[in-house]
Amino acid sequence: MAEAIIEIRDLTKTYGEQTAVNRLTLDIYRGEIFGLLGPNGAGKSTTILMMLGLTEPDSGTVHVAGINSTRQPLQVKRKIGYLPDDIGFYEDMTGLENLMYTARLNRKSGREARDRAIELMERVGLSDAMHKKAGAYSRGMRQRLGLADVLIKDPEVIVLDEPTLGIDPQGVKELLELIHRLSRDMGITVLLSSHHLHQVQQICDRVGLFVKGNLIAVGDVATLSRNLFQNEPVIITMGVSPLDDDLRRRLSNVDGVIRTEEADGMLKFSCESDVSGELAKTAVEAGARLQYLNKKDYGLDEIYERYFEGGETNAALAVQS
Repeated sequence: MAEAIIEIRDLTKTYGEQTAVNRLTLDIYRGEIFGLLGPNGAGKSTTILMMLGLTEPDSGTVHVAGINSTRQPLQVKRKIGYLPDDIGFYEDMTGLENLMYTARLNRKSGREARDRAIELMERVGLSDAMHKKAGAYSRGMRQRLGLADVLIKDPEVIVLDEPTLGIDPQGVKELLELIHRLSRDMGITVLLSSHHLHQVQQICDRVGLFVKGNLIAVGDVATLSRNLFQNEPVIITMGVSPLDDDLRRRLSNVDGVIRTEEADGMLKFSCESDVSGELAKTAVEAGARLQYLNKKDYGLDEIYERYFEGGETNAALAVQS
């Protein structure tokens, strides 16, 4: 059974009449990449602040590596590395000097601080820029330096708050790959907060969907999709050549096919289950050439939209912890 490194129980936080986080209960497991997803104001940042011991809950508890975040915030901070959406560095110091400064603050000796800083600069792909002033770093380079900065104290958990904000698409791709690689190589638990669903889907083992202070669903994308869309037909699109009336009839008669549509030379099948293999076999046996075959998968965008459409009913159907 997986070990929970973050344990949240009935966590609640209100500001006046507004409930920012409502009775949140959640386990995050050691070594996983977990995505906190939701629009601005959903409760993600408040949850992180309570986890870090930077704000007190009205009720409930948070434990990180067995330590109570409210009662022992300093001990918790030694376990967590936190990268906000806009990290600050000393602009007139080099990237290496900034990391060495953080290492010394974390009680590493001068030699140890330098060796560790150089190692991390290399890990995050900044070895060629370690002697460059931080003020001259691009946004993507600053986020890489930020990752090195949170890793230099050897945390068990790193929390990333909108880490891809303001980075170009190629930079986003590289940063996400870096986060994934660092988590796997170093065995670090990553908590990633974002409203960019597609980006998070690429690297997270599980996700939690937040709406108005409520955690409405938890699970991996495949599980959420399977439970939420279990009553939906499987959509399979096929392109074959040549396509004649006899082949159309054979394909439409494959067991499990509910309905067949045709547009722009492509066949679209609504099916009771995934019969893409049977459709392909039928086409090939009829002497046709299979040019295209695709089964529609539901990603986080579709999942999130469906939750908003169905509200509490859909949430109850698909929650998997």
